Amino acid sequence: MELRICHLYPDLLNLYGDRGNVTTLVRRAQWRGISVRVIEARLDDPVDPDASDLFFIGGGEDRQQRLAAPDLRGVKGPALREAAAAGAAILAVCGGYQLLGHYYRPAGGPDLMGLGVLDLHTVHPGPGSRRIIGNIVVREAGAGRILVGFENHGGRTYLGSGARPIGTAIVGSGNNGQDRGEGAVWRSVYGTYLHGPLLPKNPWLADELTAAALRRRYGNTAGEVALAPLPDVEEHRAAAAAAGRAGARGLSWPAAHAQTPERPA
Repeated sequence: MELRICHLYPDLLNLYGDRGNVTTLVRRAQWRGISVRVIEARLDDPVDPDASDLFFIGGGEDRQQRLAAPDLRGVKGPALREAAAAGAAILAVCGGYQLLGHYYRPAGGPDLMGLGVLDLHTVHPGPGSRRIIGNIVVREAGAGRILVGFENHGGRTYLGSGARPIGTAIVGSGNNGQDRGEGAVWRSVYGTYLHGPLLPKNPWLADELTAAALRRRYGNTAGEVALAPLPDVEEHRAAAAAAGRAGARGLSWPAAHAQTPERPA
């Protein structure tokens, strides 16, 4: 199998090590013997909805978002909407997350119209408002798995009925500092404010994205793709340390696959 990743705006939207999310996806696939192809799509580059099965877009400040927004909507938008509807996985962080919604209303200037793949909108409260910043720990809705990361955003994001939060912030503020929800999910499209980067400390989400991407191209009759387990001992230690620094106590991570073979260097 081959994992096909499209990294959107790698030179423009890459705050706080967001590129490390792509590195994590690549390495975890290679450890499993899955080949990987990464395509970088910059401003004015068209996107083929059938050439990639996993799309990543990172974060940026308002200036970078203003540059990316019209290109994302006009040049790449139709292809991304088609790919998402066909089951492709998308991960968008911070500024990229905001641009997957209907619009972002910054503190000054006109609204930035988004892609509308996620049913949400974002509004900056204006000058003098409190910035949402700090370590964050999130309990996933449903299965209760833990996500750790770092949030740093001025905008407040509000979800519509067509999206659900990834989970609930047990430490930190999340989307808007009011309803405790963090991130948004629709099908295999994930948006989040978690920087850090996100995926090295949260391997379950990396694998969920990878499985969704491979399922689109290689799924069996039941639509499933089985990923070989990885030890993830170091990853879980890093997540536990991050949660401890954030002040979250009493959390547990699986003794996940501790007996699996060591990963190649």
